[in-house]
Amino acid sequence: MIQYNLILNIINIIINLIDVLLVLLPVLLSVAFMTIVERKQLAAHQRRVGPNTVGYYGVLQPFADALKLILKETVVPSQSNKVLFYLAPVSTLIFSLLGWGIIPFGEGLTLFDFPLGILYTLALSSLGVYGVLFAGWSANSKYAFLGSLRSTAAMISYELILSSAILIIILLTGSFNFTSIIESQQAIWFIVPLLPVFIIYFISILAETSRTPFDLQEAESELVAGFFTEHSSIIFVFFFLAEYSSIVLFSCITAILFLGGYNIPNLIVNDTFFNIQSIVLGLKTCIFCFMFVWFRATLPRLRYDQLIEFCWLNLLPVVVAFIILVPSILVAFDIAPY
Repeated sequence: MIQYNLILNIINIIINLIDVLLVLLPVLLSVAFMTIVERKQLAAHQRRVGPNTVGYYGVLQPFADALKLILKETVVPSQSNKVLFYLAPVSTLIFSLLGWGIIPFGEGLTLFDFPLGILYTLALSSLGVYGVLFAGWSANSKYAFLGSLRSTAAMISYELILSSAILIIILLTGSFNFTSIIESQQAIWFIVPLLPVFIIYFISILAETSRTPFDLQEAESELVAGFFTEHSSIIFVFFFLAEYSSIVLFSCITAILFLGGYNIPNLIVNDTFFNIQSIVLGLKTCIFCFMFVWFRATLPRLRYDQLIEFCWLNLLPVVVAFIILVPSILVAFDIAPY
């Protein structure tokens, strides 16, 4: 009997690992191809060709870049804190990938339908700050440390705006669960009545992922790459993967919160081999991935003081006003879900 239970436990563990790999491998592939999409899109914006040598139309360029970086020598500063130096990129990548565990790719298609999914996502976003801070401090370089301080200050500041914008969605649906939020948008997507909130939310995720115009880990006067200046080879790849994984993850979450996730109003879903809902969610995610690159190609980088002033003096009062306005409207018209 004990051996039978042991065999069952081993089989369950193997099945769970297969489930995780079925989510993780496509995510890593999408992250890899997000890099080539960004480079080709930037090339189109700037009237040049972009990568076009490795593979057809340059589609194998991410694998060539990964091979090049893996084969490079790993240089570690002699006076650095080597434990934190290696831990920072690994923890950043892990926290960015853990967020995919609660994403519903279709009706019933999720690794874990967590009732407090939004709190889980915000917690992982907060923990990602530690990887940035550890990377700058452990390198024992003043430029890396200054870059990590700027990036950490921006991430913490705009995390307040991000959580406040998501709070409005929670007040509208009465749930922290992603699936419930998707089902609440059967009639109309939230981007229609909450367009100003969506704009504030998208600005905050640009800052949260340290993308242009909020990429404050880099400074024009320093000519270095910010908090990962001293990182090279495979540990630099971890930072690179974490950045683009966060872009794809936040694009997917944005599609869930504001575009109805895997739902399309009045869509008739037939039981075929292909999951139409997952394709719909993927297409919506691609829209916001395009917007990330579009903003990078269009907008100049802001100064640090402009970024912080814009957050605390402009965005925060507006988002607090919406936090009061939205529930007031719901109560006034007796349409509150609670």
